[in-house]
Amino acid sequence: MSIPNPSRKPVAQGEAPRPLTPTTGKVYLVGAGPGDPELLTRKALRLLQEAQIVLHDSLVSREVLAEISPTAQVIDVGKRAGQKLLTQEEINSLLVSYAQDHKIVVRLKGGDPGIFGRAGEEIDALRRANVPFEIVPGITAATAAAAAAGISLTDRRAASQVLLTTFSRGVDGTQMDWGCVTSTTTLVLYMPGPDYAEVSARLRDGGLPADLPCAVISAASNARQLVRWSTISRLAKEEKLPAPALLIVGRVASQHAKEISEQAWAALDESIPAPSIARFI
Repeated sequence: MSIPNPSRKPVAQGEAPRPLTPTTGKVYLVGAGPGDPELLTRKALRLLQEAQIVLHDSLVSREVLAEISPTAQVIDVGKRAGQKLLTQEEINSLLVSYAQDHKIVVRLKGGDPGIFGRAGEEIDALRRANVPFEIVPGITAATAAAAAAGISLTDRRAASQVLLTTFSRGVDGTQMDWGCVTSTTTLVLYMPGPDYAEVSARLRDGGLPADLPCAVISAASNARQLVRWSTISRLAKEEKLPAPALLIVGRVASQHAKEISEQAWAALDESIPAPSIARFI
């Protein structure tokens, strides 16, 4: 990976970037969507074709990267096999630094920048350094995966709310109160990981019925797209699908309208009691 102006030292961890004056350019936090370049917004496409610098995550597809201007400096700041190429603090510092010399700096993120994209930390750094920025939303994985599977996340026959969350295997995961999940909740689980048995156990420990439908969607909107229909109990034995994958849990995740419209949670008419808590963020 080649980084322009290597003499510029990234800020130390936890240190706020120093304000730079005057700032020549602007930083755009752009959503790359789920991978299909035809799902890019017109504004996102224009910025990719006008940018001088593009810093992108590993989840951005090759097809979307191909839309970047050939004259732009393209920098991969993503994660490979759990190893980060740059720390978040170093990425923050680069965004601030590049905006001093370049009119359009794009921070390209898979899906939507505001959904599990760590955009908040970059926004804070840009604000502290008085660097102009703009968020360009993209199609997030939840809606892309639902579209791929032909699922309506808020089908009025079965769902009145959607909960977006991620699965955490670390001890520092934020505890999720299962009392907020009701019989009309669609649960969308980003990054479920390769251990479906553990996910299945956590969902059952949280009080979800074993026969509740779910669907795993891999590489939504891409040519490699796969959809696996299951239930919480069967999920433990399902073949693992390639990352990036997403899990949709709820009555809407059924291929059969009858299952969607019937009450699948007879004992859970109002809400799930929450004596049991699993770790999610």
